[in-house]
Amino acid sequence: MTFVLGREEGVEAGPAGDLGHYRALDGSEGAPLHIDLDGPHATLVVGKRGYGKSYTLGVIAESLARADGVAPVVIDPMGVFDTLGEAVPTTVVTDPAVTPGSLDPRSWCTLLGLSPESGAGGLVWQAAGDCDSLAEMRGHVEGTDAPEADRRAATNHIRLAESWGVFDEDGLTAAALGGGEITVVDVSGLDAAPMNAVARGVGEALYRARVDRDIARLPWVLVDEAHAFFDGVARSALETILTRGRAPGVSLVMATQRPSVVPEVAVSQSDILVSHRLTSEADLDALAAAQPTYMQSSLAERLPTEPGDVLVVDDATETVHAARIRERATPHGGESPNASDVNREVSRGPTD
Repeated sequence: MTFVLGREEGVEAGPAGDLGHYRALDGSEGAPLHIDLDGPHATLVVGKRGYGKSYTLGVIAESLARADGVAPVVIDPMGVFDTLGEAVPTTVVTDPAVTPGSLDPRSWCTLLGLSPESGAGGLVWQAAGDCDSLAEMRGHVEGTDAPEADRRAATNHIRLAESWGVFDEDGLTAAALGGGEITVVDVSGLDAAPMNAVARGVGEALYRARVDRDIARLPWVLVDEAHAFFDGVARSALETILTRGRAPGVSLVMATQRPSVVPEVAVSQSDILVSHRLTSEADLDALAAAQPTYMQSSLAERLPTEPGDVLVVDDATETVHAARIRERATPHGGESPNASDVNREVSRGPTD
C-alpha cells in the first residue's frame, strides 16, 4: 500500500510524486511514500547543511515535471538545479528578467532602500504606480517640479535598478512559466536585491494569472534557500501564496537550513513539513513552536540523524512519518566538492 502525503482520506486519486519509503526503526526500507501533486499545498523542507534539503527539493521537482496539469517553477539561488534537464523536460533561464510592474510602489521603495516618506522615495512611488518601464519611471521623475536634489536621488536609484539587468517590459510572464515542462529560474549570479526582485516578479505573475484564470495549469513555486527571499521584497509574494494560494491553486515549496529566520507564517501555514537533521537550538525551537497538537512526542526528539532520512508531518491527514528520500533520477548539482577529488583530477593531468 502506498501512502500519499497531503491527500485526505476519501479524496479522489490524482497525480502524486514518488518521495521515498517509510523508514523502520532499524533503518530498513518500508512501504513506498508519495506526495500529493493534485491539489495546492504549502510545503516546508528544512535541514542543516549537507543533510539533503536541496536534494529533496529536486526529488519533488522531478515528480512535478512528470505530472499532468501543473506548472513547476524553481527559484534557484545556488545554480544547482540545471541538472534536472538531464532526465526531465526543463527550461533553464540564466538571465532572468521580470516586468517593472511586477513590483508595487511600496516594494520599489523597499528594493531601492528609500523611505516612501522621503522626497526621493515619494517620487519613485509615484513613478512606479504610473509607469511600465524604467525609462518611463526616469522620465516621470525628471518631469516633476520636485526639488532637484530629490529628482537626482530618485533618478540615480532607478538607474541602479537598471544596472541590475533584471527588469524588462518583455520579462518573464505567467504564460511563459505556465507550460508543461519545469522552469528553472537561475538567480545565482545576482545580488540579494535583484534576486529578490526576480522572485517577487515570478510569484506575483503566477498568482495573478491563476486569480484571473489566465493560465490553466496549477503553478508550483519551489524556492531553495527560502530564508534569503523572506528577508527581501520577495517576502510579500511568498506570503500571499502561503496565505491565499489555495483558492486559485498556487503551491509553494520552500527549502531552508534556517527555519528560525523565516517568518512564523511559513511554518504555521505549511500543510507538509519535511525535516532533515537539525541541531541549532533556535531552529529546533522554531519547529517546536509550530508543532501540531496531534504529535504525541516532541518533534525535536524524533528528528533523523543521517543524510537523506526525514521526519514528515502531514497536516492534511494529521500523521507523522519517518521516511527516507528516494534517489534522484537526475544528478544533484548541490554536492560539495572536496580537496581529495580535486587532487586526483590534478594528478591525472589534462585529458584530450
